Amino acid sequence: MAVKILSVDDEVDLELLLTQFFRRKIRKGEYEFLFAHNGLEALQMLLKHPDIDIILSDINMPEMDGLTLLAKINEMRNPAQKCIMVSAYGDMDNIRRAMNNGAFDFATKPIDLEDLERSIENAIQQIEFVKAAQKDKKELRDIQSDLSVAREIQLAILPRNFDLKMPNSETIDIHASMNAAKDVGGDFYDFFRIDDERFGFTIADVSGKGVPAAIFMAVSRTLIKATGLRGLSAHESLEIVNNVLCGESVDSMFVTVLYGIFNIKTGEINYCNAGHNAPYILHQDGSVEMVDSFVNIVLGAFEDIKFKSNSMTLAEGDTLVMYTDGVTEAEDMDKNLFGDPRLASVLGELKGADSETIVDTINKKVKEFAGDAPQSDDVTVLVIRRK
Repeated sequence: MAVKILSVDDEVDLELLLTQFFRRKIRKGEYEFLFAHNGLEALQMLLKHPDIDIILSDINMPEMDGLTLLAKINEMRNPAQKCIMVSAYGDMDNIRRAMNNGAFDFATKPIDLEDLERSIENAIQQIEFVKAAQKDKKELRDIQSDLSVAREIQLAILPRNFDLKMPNSETIDIHASMNAAKDVGGDFYDFFRIDDERFGFTIADVSGKGVPAAIFMAVSRTLIKATGLRGLSAHESLEIVNNVLCGESVDSMFVTVLYGIFNIKTGEINYCNAGHNAPYILHQDGSVEMVDSFVNIVLGAFEDIKFKSNSMTLAEGDTLVMYTDGVTEAEDMDKNLFGDPRLASVLGELKGADSETIVDTINKKVKEFAGDAPQSDDVTVLVIRRK
């Protein structure tokens, strides 16, 4: 059955653009597009076609804007219907409002259709899970089951397709994982194309655990991506995000972040560390080096803080290994910590390994070390290898 996508935009050229770009999936019967030109038309279309899966809506439209439409869709209370909002380049206020009001993802104009395709794929994964959960709803009787649904929804937010889909991306090998200590967690990772030569990447750890941390995680991830897409330097991006998070923080929550901008052609990385664990470089010769750099304050603690960027160059054959403190602070039954020396030792045995192998090995070693001890923190790893 085709995934039904409703595009809501007063620019008629978008119809041709979408049908042309997704023509193969339309021909194969995988996608079916419907079109409306304002919020009122969209509501009529939703009433006529209640099986619409994804709404791709512009924010600024006549008669009824996208934020009002989003509120009306929320009133329908259909968790298997996902909204991807479209806004002007750099319109962070409206993007933040949309995400806080339940939008699944966002895109900025001019729309990067490859990035939009990934958002649609992620939305479909979440929709499939929600529909499956709805089918078995009669068996979901307790809070644990509901939290399991929340966990899958949260995981659907994180990238699962590790193909950058940009020029020369075959020179980059990237992989990541996030294993929450509870049903939902506060760790996250992300990566996104900025232009033909650069992509942004981030790994972060929100203070606290459970649902509050997961909500703060979703907001933080959205803000970092929205700011990063503007092409600002790493420290400028985090300065903006920090000020927004300070206004949004509840119960003094904060987030540690490592955000970087990777130039595929040169291997140069402009990055900013906001209170996060120092990453490692696994060199081509098998040697392991902890990256020594300036560490700024965490995000969400104090407004109007100036941040400082660092830079380094990842040589061909070298691998950048990032992680959250759930790795190094994992405990065994005797309360011993996994620690940085053990992590460096594990990496030293992975000369020439691809990024997925490195991620899987770190997770395996942490699990073996902990044994029967309960997992006390989220464990997240992000690895980028330059071939």
